[in-house]
Amino acid sequence: MKRNIQLKYALLLLLGLLIISGCYTKTNKADISPDELLSHPHRQQLLILDVRTPDEYSAGHVPGAINIPHTELSHNLSQIIEHKHKPVVVYCHSGRRAAIAQAILAEAGFDQLFHLTGDMVGWKAGNYPLEM
Repeated sequence: MKRNIQLKYALLLLLGLLIISGCYTKTNKADISPDELLSHPHRQQLLILDVRTPDEYSAGHVPGAINIPHTELSHNLSQIIEHKHKPVVVYCHSGRRAAIAQAILAEAGFDQLFHLTGDMVGWKAGNYPLEM
């Protein structure tokens, strides 16, 4: 009985260490700066995903970005499923919605997720080009 309890605690400890170290996920999440995005050698193959509202998107967005609001992402994964194993750059206004969207995408198996540092606030502050 005592041995079983020790084994259970050892397994829980191991699981905790795996979770803390990040080994529990296969998802590659990283940041990408506006300069890195604009100069990316394979920029045309990147999916740039704007998860703001349609009104925010139409007021100006990163060139080449598509718009799927974070609240509708779960129901519209079929629109972007071909990018499941390709780089996906996610941004919103300031970062909160992008983090939610990245969690949804990671749960769906997207494994090359990038967050645009500064989001739209940083993009505009850096005077980067906007598409309307």
